Amino acid sequence: MTTLRLLLGDQLNPLHPWLERVESDVVWVMMEVASETQKHLLHAQKVLGVFAAMRDFARNLRTQGHQVHYIRIGSPHNRHNFVDNLAALAKHHQASAVQWQEIDDHDLQAQLRAWAQGSGLAWEEADSGHFLSARDELARVMGARKQWTMEHWYRHMRKRHRVLLDDKGNPLGGQWNFDADNRKPWRGQPAAPPDWRHHHDHRALWQDIQQAGIDTFGQSQAADFRWPLNRDEALHDLQAFVQHALPYFGEHQDAMANGQPRLFHSLLSFALNLKMLHPREVIDAAVQAFNSGQAPLSAVEGFVRQILGWREYVRGIYWAHMPGYRDRNALQHHARLPRWFWTGDTRMACLREAIGQSLDNAHAHHIHRLMVIGNFALLAGLQVQAVHGWYLGVYVDALEWVELPNTLGMSQCADGGLVATKPYAASAAYIHRMSDHCKGCAYDHKQRVGDTACPFNSLYWDFFDRHGEHYASNHRLGMVYKNLKRFSEQELMAIRERAAFLKANLDGL
Repeated sequence: MTTLRLLLGDQLNPLHPWLERVESDVVWVMMEVASETQKHLLHAQKVLGVFAAMRDFARNLRTQGHQVHYIRIGSPHNRHNFVDNLAALAKHHQASAVQWQEIDDHDLQAQLRAWAQGSGLAWEEADSGHFLSARDELARVMGARKQWTMEHWYRHMRKRHRVLLDDKGNPLGGQWNFDADNRKPWRGQPAAPPDWRHHHDHRALWQDIQQAGIDTFGQSQAADFRWPLNRDEALHDLQAFVQHALPYFGEHQDAMANGQPRLFHSLLSFALNLKMLHPREVIDAAVQAFNSGQAPLSAVEGFVRQILGWREYVRGIYWAHMPGYRDRNALQHHARLPRWFWTGDTRMACLREAIGQSLDNAHAHHIHRLMVIGNFALLAGLQVQAVHGWYLGVYVDALEWVELPNTLGMSQCADGGLVATKPYAASAAYIHRMSDHCKGCAYDHKQRVGDTACPFNSLYWDFFDRHGEHYASNHRLGMVYKNLKRFSEQELMAIRERAAFLKANLDGL
């Protein structure tokens, strides 16, 4: 009897135990379905990248002798959702069972399980073999803590996986976290590394997507597509990052610069989140660079913290608090997104750069995401579910399990302080210090009020003024509220009026 083995677009791991042998009674099922492109408007490169990687994986499966039933986006037999396609394929192949690897999307997991339970088929959900913690491990480690701080989790993971520890189990260098050393701007030195990404012609696939009526936004770059297709290309990217960028990643990981969309960042998240790479091999490559003297401890620790700490942490947040997590809006922010989120056409130079990079490349590094775009969204009170939808749509590496806690929790403080112990809010002074974006901007980063004052300034003080009931007692924000009290009533009124004007005229900024 035939078993259907469903493989999703974020499960492209050629080293999964299922692939250790060819089984004549197994049909691998892969499908490009419109329903997955319609939940949110997606960047063209996100659709292209996932479909291209899926097609490459299917070709490799066939080369190895596996039976593959691949449903393309333009197939007349495509019912454009997983369960309807599976039901038809089960009948076509006279299948007795269906299997899939652990689904990382909460709603799709529920949908598949509900269908399988009523299908009359035997069904099995196998471990994806990808993550370094169990779904419920974060909840068990945190227990009844009010705030689930990442640092507590990170130390747990370092100890459990024996990463960057000495023989006695203590952290190398005498401290767990070198974040304080990793906040330098970049002024042109050391030189930015070469772009080692790939060159793919996906114009035929892009035509398939367009003919199927899939709506997208952003630049497709179909004629010269730069994201990896498979594990071999992802391994090349990992090796190039360790060689060319990791040594400088630590101290410049928060830096931003015009015309430098990546600086010393790895751009491995797309390959990691589609499971072309395993997080442990990425961690091991970075640790080996430290052991060999190729990269300093502060850089390696900072990178390891993102993979071993933060990536596993946000997954734990997601599974502990879904499905209700995505509906949280603790600060009651409801303003609509400005039009320039879709065009990049704003006079604010930092946002023009960050959103422009996002639209051109389907990517921006974490400081552009958090401290420019997310910072503005928070200060302006943009509707958090709309912000979530934009982030999930625009970034090629954004899957809901990783994007949602980053956006609603860390960036927009919508979860009531579960993830972030304080808002990631900043005035123009931070952006000026960490970038060259303010140079030549239409707005003055030094001014708080007035027609030419940087919007970040009045919005920053207005945010903390409005949300004093949430944050005035936060010990990490004592200086903010001390400074706020120094403003005269006349100054506060001018700030409030300027912020109100800006929020009423977001499209024109």
